[in-house]
Amino acid sequence: MFNSKYLSRLKLFEKVNKKILAVNPTLPPSRKEPPSSIITVTEYNSDFSRVEKNIKISDFENSVGENKITWINVDGLRKSDVEKIGAMFKIHPLLIEDIISNGQRPKVDEMKDIIFTLIYMLNFNQETNSVETEQVSIILGKNFVLSYQEFTDKNLFNNIREKIAIKESKFRSNKADYLFYALIDAIVDNYFVIMEKLGERIEFLEEEIVQHANTVTLTRINILRKEMILLKRNITPVRELVNSLLRTDSLLIDDKTEKYFKDVYDHIVQASELSENYRDMMMNLHDLYLSELNLKMNEVMKVMAIVTCLLAPATVIGGIFGMNFSRMPWLKNPEGFYLAVAFMLLIPVVMIYLFKKRGWF
Repeated sequence: MFNSKYLSRLKLFEKVNKKILAVNPTLPPSRKEPPSSIITVTEYNSDFSRVEKNIKISDFENSVGENKITWINVDGLRKSDVEKIGAMFKIHPLLIEDIISNGQRPKVDEMKDIIFTLIYMLNFNQETNSVETEQVSIILGKNFVLSYQEFTDKNLFNNIREKIAIKESKFRSNKADYLFYALIDAIVDNYFVIMEKLGERIEFLEEEIVQHANTVTLTRINILRKEMILLKRNITPVRELVNSLLRTDSLLIDDKTEKYFKDVYDHIVQASELSENYRDMMMNLHDLYLSELNLKMNEVMKVMAIVTCLLAPATVIGGIFGMNFSRMPWLKNPEGFYLAVAFMLLIPVVMIYLFKKRGWF
């Protein structure tokens, strides 16, 4: 019978493999639609700010205006809601399809008077010690920002809403492009939190390998290595995404906001390099595991070789006196048995002394 803990690790390993290999964007979405979407509308300008949660789509149909910034955040991707909001803001059907689809690569698209970005938010599940991905789509338009989050139970943008409520914050004195930057920056900064968690797991695994490596340790190494691949696959394309925003000629992004995107670019470059370093560390952990395994095997073989050498004299002596010759020394001697046993014990003791003197063990 297999150990249930080991089987659970195998299931987790299989789950991680599926997350990495299931990257076909042409397939229909495999996610289960939530029963309802949670829509939060934030409106603000230099004089006021207002947040309304759990509202209906019909309630903000005419909420976008020239004298305020409107941020509509949708938690939970329901096709009908995404299509209704898309029709309201005249979002291209291809972009709506990208919002609903699975397995898209992080990217940025410019169509007419909007900028569309698709990026992945990462979350660390404490129960399974694994990295979970959440697809986030952000659309920048004139005086409005639309953000679509895949799940309803995770939200990284609450801190931004709190800052918007502060009258002296930069949000209140800037246009919608600053909010657009802040959402991307929050996702990128969270990458470092996830990598810190994974770094702690790497340190734990390194200690475990040195102290008591076993087959379960190898399973953990492989699972963590898959997590690193997942991390790198979601972080690396964001570098190209932010670089595209820096090179854009769109009038939706002011020149004074460009310096903020340069800061995000520096952060994502650092995150990408750090993820590469973590992947190298995982390869080193795998090599360390094999080295420890070989070292233990060598120790076992050395002990077995020593035992074999120590038993060899007794085997030889017993073999000699066990031969069926009629004339043999000490065959009739009453002390012969004791002398043979004494030699069998004395010779291994001398061998142990010589082995110690040579430093063989």
